[in-house]
Amino acid sequence: MILARSTAGAIAGALGATVWAAQQPLDKRVFGCRYDDVELLGKLVTRGRAWPVVGLVLHVQNGALFGIAYAHLKTSLPGPPVARGMTAALIENFALWPLGALVDRIHPARQELPTLGRNPRALAQATWRHAIFGAAVGILEQQLSERAESESSEIPADSNGHGDIEAVLAVS
Repeated sequence: MILARSTAGAIAGALGATVWAAQQPLDKRVFGCRYDDVELLGKLVTRGRAWPVVGLVLHVQNGALFGIAYAHLKTSLPGPPVARGMTAALIENFALWPLGALVDRIHPARQELPTLGRNPRALAQATWRHAIFGAAVGILEQQLSERAESESSEIPADSNGHGDIEAVLAVS
């Protein structure tokens, strides 16, 4: 059950982060700010030509980690899956946003990145991105968890890993 929940969360988070990254070019135009999470992460690791790939991998990985945490904490949040996912992601957004000032001072590529610390457009972008990400994570994690639960409940098993022969015969 824990593994299935973690797996559903990881997949939902990775897919949500992919949606986030895919829509970034559009929101950069809408918000009039070139803040880019993939660039921020990629150029933290490398300044070479590989930064877009490295940044995307790190971004998707972070999404998967968020998804795992969300899957285990979602019951403490109110509302339907979309609201729970958005709430969790927006909490993360506003809790971590102050670190933007630190990025402005110590990021190795800070001269190539927009200022974040006192940039209302970048904050609006980050809020939008987290809302989309959270909605996607909430919906996808719920669907994946329900699927995993229905598949695992087809043949009941004891905690020792062995099936219940009476239940198997009853299903047949």
